[in-house]
Amino acid sequence: MSTLESKPPKTPPRWFIRAAWVVHRALYRVTGGRFGLRTPRPGTWGMLRLHTIGRRSGEERIAILSYFEDGPNLVTIAMNGWMEGHPAWLLNLRAHPDASVDLQGERRAVRAREAQGAERQRLWDAYGRFQSGPSLDEFQRARPLAAPIVVLEPR
Repeated sequence: MSTLESKPPKTPPRWFIRAAWVVHRALYRVTGGRFGLRTPRPGTWGMLRLHTIGRRSGEERIAILSYFEDGPNLVTIAMNGWMEGHPAWLLNLRAHPDASVDLQGERRAVRAREAQGAERQRLWDAYGRFQSGPSLDEFQRARPLAAPIVVLEPR
């Protein structure tokens, strides 16, 4: 094994990631929600639609995110496509933690909080079990900020 620190995995260019997000939301809309959401399964995370209130605009904002279930809670990572900065949906949740999510066949009211300490590490490790390819830790090295783990608790 090399003593040199390995480089973080290569991520797609920012324009590609943003285009993929736009296409994913469009496919959800065009198919009337039949495509774009899924429940988590062993080895693959689920996809949900998060409805937040814009921290500056006060208007509803929607993002499609990956998640897994931890008891009654839904857990996601605020990774911003592994690019710099935090995603807008996280900043919105920090300002207005009450939100809602669309899952396959249901809408659920949630309250967001960021996991800290041992809970954060436990959830980070759990999320990593859904990751194929390079580890979450390898992707994290590509970001200047730690990716927050967001817990969406039922309300």
